[in-house]
Amino acid sequence: MKKNAVFIYSPEQLGYKFSESHPFNHKRLLLTIDLLKNINALSENDIVPARMATDEEIALAHDLKYIDIVKKAGHGLLTPQQCENYGIGTEDTPIFPNMHEASALLVGGTLQAVDYVMQGKSRHALNLGGGLHHGFHGRASGFCIYNDSSVAIRYMQEKYNARVLYVDTDAHHGDGVQWTFYDDPNVCTLSIHETGRYLFPGTGNVTERGNGQGYGTSFNFPIDAFTEDESFLMIYEQALREVFEFFKPDVVFTQNGADAHYFDPLTHLYGTMKIYQEIPKLAHKLAHEYCDGRWIAVGGGGYDIWRVVPRAWSFIWTEMNDIPLPTGALPKEWLEKWQCESQVPLIPTWEDPSPLYEPIPRKAEIEEKNAQMLIKALHIIRNEKKN
Repeated sequence: MKKNAVFIYSPEQLGYKFSESHPFNHKRLLLTIDLLKNINALSENDIVPARMATDEEIALAHDLKYIDIVKKAGHGLLTPQQCENYGIGTEDTPIFPNMHEASALLVGGTLQAVDYVMQGKSRHALNLGGGLHHGFHGRASGFCIYNDSSVAIRYMQEKYNARVLYVDTDAHHGDGVQWTFYDDPNVCTLSIHETGRYLFPGTGNVTERGNGQGYGTSFNFPIDAFTEDESFLMIYEQALREVFEFFKPDVVFTQNGADAHYFDPLTHLYGTMKIYQEIPKLAHKLAHEYCDGRWIAVGGGGYDIWRVVPRAWSFIWTEMNDIPLPTGALPKEWLEKWQCESQVPLIPTWEDPSPLYEPIPRKAEIEEKNAQMLIKALHIIRNEKKN
């Protein structure tokens, strides 16, 4: 019997760790899993171990010389200076022991998710360890060594001849995935992100539309700093529906960065838990309308690992399994277990406190700028549909 969803995880995924002080911290996987188990939404029977991706699989989206550099760096055979042309050994992406093996396991987890869905063993699959969307063909970038999403999409194309819609709601533009498939007419990328005027990587303009045969399959929705829930969700719903209808994918692949929240220390958006309740809900609905339910989801950004990420990522799994939206108090056992490690007071409820922040004086101006951007972007999509 086909499972509703599988949860891809191995404890070894926690080995993707740059340092104790680095903002990318996969302890958020443990926090999320423990929270889901505490509400009886996740059992051991739901969990499928991640596997190690082979060099051949990683090379679907990365240069073999780059893979060799990553291996040597992780075994102490290269200095940061020797690696700097490859984006490794930088402040963002420092060298750490066994970095190839740790990265290959994150890629393999996403490939495991792909196989479960594309082979019909599960309708949906979630690998929260993945979502490293800034990795390039021969270079690391923005905490991302290998780009598991790009590898997985190429893998789906080669093994399953799939037409793939990639949806990225991370606060940072999904640049690595976009540029990988910029000239590919069978992969459509949609990214909703904080405008690059203020935030890394500085790309993701409405005018980035694809190239060659892939022209018209890249869609970007850059939103203004301090954007709140209503504006974010209005753009998300209209954009996602339009792009699904335009592209008609075989499978939808979503990257679920949880860094558009007000508490996130690296971004400037003013989202609350409301957006993380709604994002998976619409993706789920449209996956069934257009893709016979085929939905693969990965993690991504999210740097408030205590107050934001566990709650936000839990909503993806509960949605995949048609579990009613958790509300009210978080489990006492979970709060007591993790509060002693957290440097900030944990939020004790599934919902955020209200009000979460002081009213924004520029609210109307920000919403108007976002609305004008949306009109421009939707005009582009509708023109593509006509052509």
